[in-house]
Amino acid sequence: MAEDLKQKTVKGVSWSFVEQVLTRGANFVIGIILARLLSPTDYGLVGMMGIFIAISQIFIDGGLTNALIREKNASEEDYSTVYIVNLTMGVLFYFLLFFSAPVIADFYDQPLLKPLLRVTALILIIGSLGAVQGTMLTKKVDFKTKFIISILASLLSGAIGILCAVKGLGPWALIAQTLASTTIFTLLTLVFVQWMPQFCFSVASFKRLFSYSSKLLAASLINAVYSNGYPLVIGKRFSAGDVGMFTRAQQFPTVANETMISTFNRVAYPVFSQIQDDDARLYTVYDRYIQVFCFITFPILLGLCGCARPVVSLLLTDKWLGCVPMMQIMCISLLPIGMVRINTNILYVKGRSDLALRMEIIKKCIMFAVMFISMFFGLMAMCYGLILNTLIDLYFSSFYTKKILGFPLTRQLKNVFPYLLVSLVILLEALLLSRFISNDLLSICASLVVCAATYFLISKVTGLYAYQEAMELVKDFKKKHLHGKD
Repeated sequence: MAEDLKQKTVKGVSWSFVEQVLTRGANFVIGIILARLLSPTDYGLVGMMGIFIAISQIFIDGGLTNALIREKNASEEDYSTVYIVNLTMGVLFYFLLFFSAPVIADFYDQPLLKPLLRVTALILIIGSLGAVQGTMLTKKVDFKTKFIISILASLLSGAIGILCAVKGLGPWALIAQTLASTTIFTLLTLVFVQWMPQFCFSVASFKRLFSYSSKLLAASLINAVYSNGYPLVIGKRFSAGDVGMFTRAQQFPTVANETMISTFNRVAYPVFSQIQDDDARLYTVYDRYIQVFCFITFPILLGLCGCARPVVSLLLTDKWLGCVPMMQIMCISLLPIGMVRINTNILYVKGRSDLALRMEIIKKCIMFAVMFISMFFGLMAMCYGLILNTLIDLYFSSFYTKKILGFPLTRQLKNVFPYLLVSLVILLEALLLSRFISNDLLSICASLVVCAATYFLISKVTGLYAYQEAMELVKDFKKKHLHGKD
């Protein structure tokens, strides 16, 4: 049983990693091309709508898809009930945003937001049509199929977005890309997953699933309001251009961090769910996930922090250099996020969504206060506030992990400290190379080679646990691949 779980984890992580790296890599390249064609104001206008779309999507799902993943023996009735709820909420929230668009445009004093939001909101209906089918793939840990769907959707929608940008459509190019991506993704999911709802709504199924997901819904809602609150506040207090700079500063570190978080968490949640009743085993797997995750993400984030200036200058052109200091701060602020997500997963798989909700309410009250106070001291102060907020996030997310599994924050920090220490060496090297090599491309290439070599050499010599574990996973994957297995 333990070996089966390990093989399932290796396969899931491998395909999830391939999907995340190639899909996000494609989106990253497309984003760079669009950033060179569009202005910070174009991105700012789209960023201003983010909070309204994000909140709507959370209400549409209601946490029900996560409840399905956690459900060991979900029935056809369960799937059909969730499908009907998602579709109904998608239509409802589309019309809610449609009629609210003039008010939102007036709030920002940006008339163009009215048509932009009305068109963008169509993704709420389109996405709800394939949400349950996508959940089925995740539940089966079938990330090979998800990879095929995701990469095709990214490439095709990216081409549409770039074409619109070349035609001079400004922010409409970003809207076209978003709409195309959701539509293509949904259509391909329906093609690959041959399942159709029975259109039978079960009150009993809904009550059972919603009893778990209702707390998750509230927690996700609070988190979404906070995450998207920064563009909202910046757009209202500063300008659309500042929103564009802020969101662009988030792009590079977020792509790197979210790629790994999505890779691990999309596998961790169903895997943790399978061993939710075995605390000793859950403790061991949980500890390994955190260490391997930090081993991979810490050097990436701190290396990116060190070579932020040449990266922005080379890829986005000098018109975006104003986002470099913000980007460096965000790289540091994102370091604990992976640990936060894994800690939160433990609460979900143990069925303690009530604790997750309580935790979100407490920590977000403090984090909102930091956000609103910092805005009076300028945009950079808001960025520094992000570091404080992620530390607050880490503290509270680990509070209940200690109670449930006996795994305190001090133990977590002790386990990941070696990876942070080695990654600080990477940061120093990247900063020095960026400072003394004037050619942007040469500086980036030198940082990649020198920093990567240094990191793996130190990890190997010191015998870091996560390095050995990662090498073992790679060997297992190669062994399966050589035997011709999927």
